[in-house]
Amino acid sequence: MTPDLFAAQRDAEARACGVDEAGRGPLCGPVMAAAVVLDPQRPIPGLNDSKKLSEAARDRLAPLIRERALAWAVAEASVEEIDRLNILHATMLAMQRAVMALPTAPGLVLVDGNRCPALPYPARAIIKGDASEPAISAASILAKTARDEAMRVLDAAWPHYGLAAHKGYPTAAHLAALQRHGVADFYRRSFAPVRKLLGRAPTA
Repeated sequence: MTPDLFAAQRDAEARACGVDEAGRGPLCGPVMAAAVVLDPQRPIPGLNDSKKLSEAARDRLAPLIRERALAWAVAEASVEEIDRLNILHATMLAMQRAVMALPTAPGLVLVDGNRCPALPYPARAIIKGDASEPAISAASILAKTARDEAMRVLDAAWPHYGLAAHKGYPTAAHLAALQRHGVADFYRRSFAPVRKLLGRAPTA
């Protein structure tokens, strides 16, 4: 019998894990990342880049992903880590944690964007992969819904910032609330609007 030289490659791709993040741009809270290995036998109609889906669609799809995926994990990097490492490196850390938290090792890691975190598995970065790779789309939905839930939890304790509405992004209403109520502990002090309010000079 002639050996199938591409069998290992196909097997790795069948166990491909999609990875994406949510929360790089907001002024507060952790940055979240998710890793998902989809089950080709249990397709999930409607997967897309989370930013192109309504909140209701994301909330409908997230439990389906958790139920039907072969494996999934959500992880984060904290505000303290964002301020210490910078948002890019903190995002890579959250992605790395999500992949390493999977209950089974992926054969291949597909990462949304133009770079990959340090991983012990083969990995490939795909620009706009959240719109072209279903596993990355699924990861983007899990990361986004987890991040939004974290903002709702903060909003319950700190309602005057309006976090449930703007999810921490620097809207005019959010910046006005910061001016009025000050900077709470869950804000990213390395981000320019927060640093300016604290009267800190930019760091090198």
